[in-house]
Amino acid sequence: MALLLKNARVIDPQVGLDEVCDVLVRDGVIVEVGHDLAIEKGVERDLSGKVLVPGLVDMHVHLRDPGQEYKEDIETGTRAAAHGGFTDICCMPNTNPIIDTGSVVEYVRTKAAEVGKCRVHVSGACTAGEKGEALSEMGDMVAHGAVMFTDDGRGVQDAGMMRRVMDYAVQFGKAVSSHCQDESLVGKGQMNEGAVSTRLGLLGWPAAGEEIQIARDIELSKLTGCHIHVQHLSSAHGLDLVRRGKEDGAPVTCEVTPHHMFLTEESIGDDYNTNFKVNPPLRTAEDAEAVIAGVVDGTVDCIVTDHAPHADHEKAREFELAPFGMTGIETSVGLVVGNLVNTGKITWQRMVELMSVNPRKILGIDRVAIEPGCRADFTIIDPELKWTVSVDGFESRSNNSGFIGWELTGRATDVYVGGYATMEDGKLTADPIHL
Repeated sequence: MALLLKNARVIDPQVGLDEVCDVLVRDGVIVEVGHDLAIEKGVERDLSGKVLVPGLVDMHVHLRDPGQEYKEDIETGTRAAAHGGFTDICCMPNTNPIIDTGSVVEYVRTKAAEVGKCRVHVSGACTAGEKGEALSEMGDMVAHGAVMFTDDGRGVQDAGMMRRVMDYAVQFGKAVSSHCQDESLVGKGQMNEGAVSTRLGLLGWPAAGEEIQIARDIELSKLTGCHIHVQHLSSAHGLDLVRRGKEDGAPVTCEVTPHHMFLTEESIGDDYNTNFKVNPPLRTAEDAEAVIAGVVDGTVDCIVTDHAPHADHEKAREFELAPFGMTGIETSVGLVVGNLVNTGKITWQRMVELMSVNPRKILGIDRVAIEPGCRADFTIIDPELKWTVSVDGFESRSNNSGFIGWELTGRATDVYVGGYATMEDGKLTADPIHL
């Protein structure tokens, strides 16, 4: 099938491209990028006023499948991903059962190929059952397609065990993605420890509970040579630790979320809105500013969502009983474009690095670039489209967003996976994606 996308501003820092031009695709592969292109038959679309970039990747997503499909499943989660503008996601292993064997990896990949609206990459657990006591079946999971290891949802508490995980992961050429949380410090903390937690009468969660494990895991990465990726970094000092580790030559990368950039502990008010209860917790305004500064100066490698859907009845409980997490995959592009790109804090090129190029490198998945011979995975964004986040506007099964009611500027309108549209003009297509 031939596809001609005309008159978009095409941006790809990998090939030094930033101009209004046309992209011609045949059989899922880019065959030409240029001006005044034409086809005799096929699909032709005029994308004037829009921005076309290599397909966006969210490398931190909870699909809840297997075992918690009432929150989300692979079909609804990938529909949400496509609706948010993503061609690829990486799902976390804290499901039920835990993704700690090759058979569970195979289940997720097989189901995603059958019902998914985007490409799904699978991370396997570091330890069996995420209990931190024994290694998971790491080699078996790699053999079945696992791209990364993490015990996301909790930190590996024992340093010796974490070293052993890294020693094995480096042999497979895989990164270890670390949820940095010292449970002996965090305890039953509900929100960032400070004046706001005191005023609200909620148990505090000190930033040191995150930062101590960041420092530990960077040192272990130096010891083992294993690539350590710090998940959902939330504090200014944590960012400084990563910055220092990079300067020392440690193989360390990190990610941040929109909610840790654009929300703070002050977002939690006297109504105790549990949509703002996340792990790690929303920090201070100074922390949020530092995280954004890290995005701007290059310290931060990726923007992810940590998309964590929960059912209404779970989030409707008392703050201390409600689960941690908020959805995010359908609001990420609008938040980043409106608050960072359109304001001039970062360029479109930097956004592509953060949300497409770098995640692919860290996960070790196929390079996607806007050049002949590359796979036709595209995200197309209307940078001026204004829209309001509402509970009835999600494709996700859950709507526990901390951004309900926000007016955003910028939204993905079209997504192509392997040359086939998964979303056109803001609406998901019914066609399979032909992976």
